[in-house]
Amino acid sequence: MYLSGGTCVALVMFGGETMKIFYGTVCGPACKVTNPLTTIEWVLNAIGMIAFAFRGHNLVLEIQGTMPTSTKYPSRIPMWRGVKCAYVIIGLCLFSVAIGGYWAYGNLIIPTNEGLLNAVHKYHEHDTSMFILCFTSLLVVIHILSSFQIYAMPVFDNMESRYTSCKERPCPRWLRSGIRAFFGCLVVFIAFALPFLPSLAGLLGGIALPVTLAYPCFMWINIKEPRKFSLMWYLNWGLGCLGILLSILLVTGAIWSIVITGIPVHFFKTE
Repeated sequence: MYLSGGTCVALVMFGGETMKIFYGTVCGPACKVTNPLTTIEWVLNAIGMIAFAFRGHNLVLEIQGTMPTSTKYPSRIPMWRGVKCAYVIIGLCLFSVAIGGYWAYGNLIIPTNEGLLNAVHKYHEHDTSMFILCFTSLLVVIHILSSFQIYAMPVFDNMESRYTSCKERPCPRWLRSGIRAFFGCLVVFIAFALPFLPSLAGLLGGIALPVTLAYPCFMWINIKEPRKFSLMWYLNWGLGCLGILLSILLVTGAIWSIVITGIPVHFFKTE
């Protein structure tokens, strides 16, 4: 659950940074200096984004729960096909953007760690239409809003299951709405209080990497109990150890990067 909550905090930060870029693109340099948003306007804007995010509530993780299932036709089969197709599309999108962005801006953005979106606005602001730049930022915001729904679902489910197990009755609608509102406010508060958290993304990602790459392999061995020294036994042990080794390397590299470049630690001071 802590991974889900941390990801939601990061999404709020990235969404706020993207909206800042969008606001600067629409208003221009004069608007950036003479007409900045007041604190109340920023708060209202943040609340509006949260309200828009919770309004759709289109959760991919709930699709399988709504699909008809039986012993003969289990829902996991079409769901697994959908997941594979989705990950193929996601991989094509992300890898093409990452490889193309590094090929185009690698030497320009890596030393400053500005990111691909900032590079597009910085180096193409004068030769690209405002519509394209704004549309690019809005696509990122839509992606973040959709991702927030998916990553927040484990937190909601955990809170609701705790209530159900204690009270032995379904969670009422008003309480579910309250849980979502509380979590949204908590995430926004943490994002404002600790604006330097994205600088720790590499370190946190390396620490959490075994959850994705190592633990499933060890869990499979514990549950399935394959024959020792068989092919699947070696394969899962090898992949699990490789995931832990990769996590150690990522954590070491992230710590080294933090030591070399440093982190501007500031509380309640967004940039």
